[in-house]
Amino acid sequence: QVQLVESGGGLVQPGESLRLSCVASGSISSINVMRWYRRAPGKERILVATIAGGGSTNYADSVKGRFTISRDNSKNMVYLQMNSLKPEDTAVYYCNAHLWAIYSDSNKYLEVWGQGTLVTVSS
Repeated sequence: QVQLVESGGGLVQPGESLRLSCVASGSISSINVMRWYRRAPGKERILVATIAGGGSTNYADSVKGRFTISRDNSKNMVYLQMNSLKPEDTAVYYCNAHLWAIYSDSNKYLEVWGQGTLVTVSS
């Protein structure tokens, strides 16, 4: 079974930094695009950052210049470095991946979500 597991969330003060990590495990042939989403209290889930298999990146306007997404394909991991955090960054952050999973009869292209990790920015 393929799964994503996030880590690195916590409580920080405004202006501080956090680094989120997400590891994909299971029978995986390859991982295409990986993304970080977030859902703030009482709001819809939004896309925060995207990294393609080749390494190109995109960011939501609200985090440009402060957040950096990166990946380590050898470890099936994606990271989100968050600097200059603001109270409005408080949310549950979710890892998302589109990948080829290995099954006994064939490979299947799946979209997989992590369970989320809570980031709270407060003084």
